[in-house]
Amino acid sequence: MTHDLPTPAAPLKIGTRGSPLALAQANETRDRLAAAHDLPHEAFQIVVIKTTGDRIIDRPLKEIGGKGLFTREIEDAMLAGDIDIAVHSMKDMPVLQPEGLVLDTYLPREDVRDAFVSPGYSGLADLPAGTKVGSSSLRRRAQVLVKFPHLQVVEFRGNVQTRLKKLDDEVAACTFLAMAGLNRLDMAHVARGPVAPEDMLPAVAQGAIGIERRADDTRVAALLEPLHDDETGKRLAAERAFLATLDGSCETPIAGLAELEGGTLRLRGEILRPDGSEALFDEATAPVEDGAMLGKRMARDLLAQAGPGFFDWRQ
Repeated sequence: MTHDLPTPAAPLKIGTRGSPLALAQANETRDRLAAAHDLPHEAFQIVVIKTTGDRIIDRPLKEIGGKGLFTREIEDAMLAGDIDIAVHSMKDMPVLQPEGLVLDTYLPREDVRDAFVSPGYSGLADLPAGTKVGSSSLRRRAQVLVKFPHLQVVEFRGNVQTRLKKLDDEVAACTFLAMAGLNRLDMAHVARGPVAPEDMLPAVAQGAIGIERRADDTRVAALLEPLHDDETGKRLAAERAFLATLDGSCETPIAGLAELEGGTLRLRGEILRPDGSEALFDEATAPVEDGAMLGKRMARDLLAQAGPGFFDWRQ
């Protein structure tokens, strides 16, 4: 395969969003590829693609189209041959890829937990009634309101830096970010601390980076093969099967976390009403090879408990 390796004259093009976190993830992918194939960094070119989700930051995601807003333009560029691979935060990824693309390479997963971030408070339990909690995540918003209905949740979109500035401007007293993102940006110090999954179950695939490619590109498939982390792949197979069966989108508050202990996979799943008035939780284990089946079964069980209209917005 030596003659198929990228070179500075013909670099492998890595597509990504332009936020500092997205660039950190693209750089990590480039560094891992360079190390795996003993290539210089110049053999890879990072191509920034602005997505609809990045351009429109003054409206909730559910109003402008959901998860695909952070991926569509990047995937179009790959299908057009303008880039060779795309690097994604897996929690932003729809469960189905466009025809001709495949997502089968995952880097080792980072910290899955949410981080509580506030200039003035150490945790949600310290917040007085009516205090504003900033979040654009329907999952986090619903999880906060289930346990702390006396708090007020306000819309809070933007990248990590934008959201930290909003805290400084006192748009809200606190917010949540992913510990994984803060770690990748060397900014873990801005968190008051991580929130245990028992207190706030994370988003499906939180902390995982996925690399998407064209399905028929065998050269790129071979280049990516050494980067794939098998444990992350097995965990995400269960979590994304859970999400797919629930038809998860940015309009449905869903949390899920799979963990491996030897050959056993433990899955925790949660669905919530968007207004935070109710949450349903389940937990189960299965042999790791049955992870996707477990995810589907848990989703069906929770949907049966929820009944019709569970995810509808109440007026």
